[in-house]
Amino acid sequence: MAQEAVGMPPRGTLSRWKREQAMLKTLVVDRDTEAWQRDPAFAGLQRVGGVDVSFVKGDSASACASLVVLSYPELEVVYEECRMVSLTAPYLSGFLAFREVPFLIDAVQRLQEKEPSLMPQVLLVDGNGVLHHRGFGVACHLGVLTDLPCVGVAKKLLQVDGLENNALHKDKIRLLRARGDSFPLRGRSGAIWGVALKSHDHSTKPLYVSVGHKISLEAAVRLTHSCCRFRIPEPVRQADIRSRDYIRRTLGGPGPPTLGQERSQKAQRPEACSTGGPAEPTGQGRTPEAHSQGPRTHPEGQELALGLRALSLQPGTQQATLRR
Repeated sequence: MAQEAVGMPPRGTLSRWKREQAMLKTLVVDRDTEAWQRDPAFAGLQRVGGVDVSFVKGDSASACASLVVLSYPELEVVYEECRMVSLTAPYLSGFLAFREVPFLIDAVQRLQEKEPSLMPQVLLVDGNGVLHHRGFGVACHLGVLTDLPCVGVAKKLLQVDGLENNALHKDKIRLLRARGDSFPLRGRSGAIWGVALKSHDHSTKPLYVSVGHKISLEAAVRLTHSCCRFRIPEPVRQADIRSRDYIRRTLGGPGPPTLGQERSQKAQRPEACSTGGPAEPTGQGRTPEAHSQGPRTHPEGQELALGLRALSLQPGTQQATLRR
């Protein structure tokens, strides 16, 4: 999800970001809040969302923000939106939300306005939740500001509270034999930060699942497991495939690409899901619902909460697709 950008924010900005994380962290709910979360088969869960941000190779400021909604338990895409965006905040470990969350919030808000019946009941996020240096990762940030249940699903272990990807950790991974096997991520303090989950029989690398907002760790792990056809949960996987495909279709074409318009390349995505997203993702009758060129600004309250007063969306291209 993340890609490095040039430049460091001023020290005052980092201090403000830390204060905002601490303030918003107090709003995190780490227990089940919906009836479907407590049901062994998730009865009542009908729509699961996934979000992702893909980057243009060689251009640290251009990206595609993607939101997909899948039916549950079928895991078929019923809604997708991809939009090219311009990022102004740099990538810094521990502060990913300040770079990407504003665009994801915008996508959720557009869906709420256009098709409220397709709003996801939970979001799976390519990143961490409470498994974070300050206990407030991107999945927490997005959950608190959208008031949606969120689950953090990371592909690499964030080393906090004594958690390390050392020989002992690798030994535990080797003991994960079958799909669904897991072990808790217990830190030096005794706190359990998340769970390492073997999501697919043929995967040798676990996923690191943590609470984002309004869901328990137990339900978050069960849900992630149930959404995996491959190693990556299908909502996140589809958001990834479709955002990269959208970049190719939007910026591609005959002849060499212009500066800053190379094909996208995902940072931290060694498992690459099928170059396999076809030129048109699977489905019938796909027609863009909206295609706009123009800036979108954030409400003042949201900018304050995110510490991104200087952030303004540059003219971009949007695609939204509904499937019925």
